[in-house]
Amino acid sequence: MNMSDMILPSVRNVPPSGIRRFFDLVNEMKDAISLSIGEPDFVTPWNVREAGIYSLEKGRTHYSPNAGFFELREEICRYQERKYGLKYSPEDEVIVTVGGSEGIDIALRALAGSGDEVIIPEPCFVAYKPCTIFAGATPVVVNLSAENDFRLTPELLQRAITDKTKVLILPFPNNPTGAVMTESDLREIVNILKDKDIIVISDEIYSELTYEGRHVSIASFPEMKDKTLVINGFSKAFAMTGWRLGYCCGHKDLISAMYKIHQYAIMCSPTTAQYAGIEALRNSDEDVEEMVREYNRRRRVMVDGYRKAGLECFEPLGAFYVFPCIKSTGLSSSEFSEMLLVEEKVAVVPGTAFGECGEGYVRSCYASSMENITEAMKRIQRFVKKYKK
Repeated sequence: MNMSDMILPSVRNVPPSGIRRFFDLVNEMKDAISLSIGEPDFVTPWNVREAGIYSLEKGRTHYSPNAGFFELREEICRYQERKYGLKYSPEDEVIVTVGGSEGIDIALRALAGSGDEVIIPEPCFVAYKPCTIFAGATPVVVNLSAENDFRLTPELLQRAITDKTKVLILPFPNNPTGAVMTESDLREIVNILKDKDIIVISDEIYSELTYEGRHVSIASFPEMKDKTLVINGFSKAFAMTGWRLGYCCGHKDLISAMYKIHQYAIMCSPTTAQYAGIEALRNSDEDVEEMVREYNRRRRVMVDGYRKAGLECFEPLGAFYVFPCIKSTGLSSSEFSEMLLVEEKVAVVPGTAFGECGEGYVRSCYASSMENITEAMKRIQRFVKKYKK
């Protein structure tokens, strides 16, 4: 028996993540600096860790309700209202998931299948397209560009919509570009979608990490509230990647459908993480604000460093990534990333890991110490000087 033949083609033909490869390589190199993985270098705030520890000390180690502890769902609703003006019911409009990634997966599986199309703006988070394929639906890629500040324009969206379109994924603030959508940007998108039977999966995991003004959710537009699933979580803003805690808010019928999949496939999110999440939402605003200030400082250093190297560099206004254009070196994204790692021991991710339109770019993460960023930019400037035409 050929075991490979037993695997579904939809799974067999999907390539592994291009990010992990560089993460694994840099871990094997001495004195290497990794700007490759999108993970905060901060430790989870102490009060949040303490809440998790206390829950263990009290023996709170059993299953939670499938949808998550009601107390946590209440705090999620309060948080969404005070931060973004979004009102949800903790009874039936919120589900707690294993990270934001599970929310994306079960949302797509609940909504899209054979014959359906899912519009995916790229460059974007690496999971959207595979999860769409695993659900049996067809991904329809929209290529974003630096000329439009990597935003989804109404013209691009309109051209992508067909009578098969079921879902639009809206990934802002964006990984890997750091692009954001302003209220006026979103209004143009809303004008196209308001009369169409299309559900928006709005991935807002980086909503707290914005550097000019506040994040605006497309769900805040009355016409889109019921047609939007808001995906969020604790990994990025609260430096809680290893806790694996996320959530989704939306219309009760959509959440109910996701609940079925979650109930049978996952059962519930980690109990300890949920107790920690309650504390994070209640008492960690100052910690988040401090981290955002530091990210903003690093952001400016990294953007300036790439520009000093002579590379065009779009200014990111959200998340914690920089997406410089490396076309002037004459190297492909993969060549640039591999050669930089070998020659200067700095790991970045090829732009093509986030979609074909990412060719000519690389992603650098500034969720690293200022010392590492400063040294990495010196090495990158030295490297670019050798190859820039």
